Amino acid sequence: MAGLKIVMLGTGEFAVPSFASLYDTRHQVLALYTQPDRIRAGKEVHANQMKDVAMQHGTPVFQPEKINTPEALEELAALGADLFLVAAYGQILSRKFLAIPRLGSFNIHASLLPKYRGAAPINYAILNGETETGVSLIEIVPALDAGPVVGILRTPIGETETAGELETRLATLAAPLTVNFLDQAEQGKIERIPQDPAGVTLAPKMTKEFGLIPWSKSAAEIGWHVRGLQPWPTAFTFLHQPSRPAKRLVIRQVAPTDRSAAPKDSIPPGTVVSVAKDKLWVQTGTDPISIVLIQPEGKKPMSVTEFLNGNRLVTGDRFA
Repeated sequence: MAGLKIVMLGTGEFAVPSFASLYDTRHQVLALYTQPDRIRAGKEVHANQMKDVAMQHGTPVFQPEKINTPEALEELAALGADLFLVAAYGQILSRKFLAIPRLGSFNIHASLLPKYRGAAPINYAILNGETETGVSLIEIVPALDAGPVVGILRTPIGETETAGELETRLATLAAPLTVNFLDQAEQGKIERIPQDPAGVTLAPKMTKEFGLIPWSKSAAEIGWHVRGLQPWPTAFTFLHQPSRPAKRLVIRQVAPTDRSAAPKDSIPPGTVVSVAKDKLWVQTGTDPISIVLIQPEGKKPMSVTEFLNGNRLVTGDRFA
């Protein structure tokens, strides 16, 4: 068999392993569509990794500001692709776009659909304390991430895994799933499994403000919050001390404490309950939690020992 003719659409790093894996198959990559290079402070931002991969293989690269314009759609149709493959592209795709390829358009999504439809599925899986997630390959329909599932892969979430670490791992796992699907599509063996509407949850785009730590939640939930918001938008709080201005701090890592050693049920959440040379415990809505890695504004992340060497904290200080 000659293989399928594919157009890839993607920008984010999550798409890179799947895109790169196409070049190790008999399928033909006709073109890459990726977001335009952006200008900041008068300087051009370095082209994304997807563009780098395409250029290494001599694949034409297109970077339209909007993919649904008549000009872009005409250009796409002229390529004669059998199938469009999409991952972390960052633009809404119109009905006219979806009608172009012979076999359809398919999206690589980092969750076990119908759970976590939207822009931030990895973050929300960790934020909600999920122990398992995965990658779903779906046919694209006009509704958000609602198309039938054509391939799925499951994996446990590590107890200390951050969203960034999980994204890297899911991106790697998506590559063989994608290649296997393309081989099945070439043979006319696409199995479409409808999503269960009763299981739908959403994972909308996050903002920086989302990172504010809700100390009134349980220690477990705050641990999920810290892990789920790395590397962006990060979990942050403000340190309040008498006669001093509030200090913004990013909390990079926390750890559970031994509740029996410091029962503090009557103390308000966010209160510092114990400080030592290498220990900083903060009350939550349940148990105290241990701060392990912290980042003062404008500085690099540091251990709690390094932080306490330069910042005098006492019992009763507040994070809020």
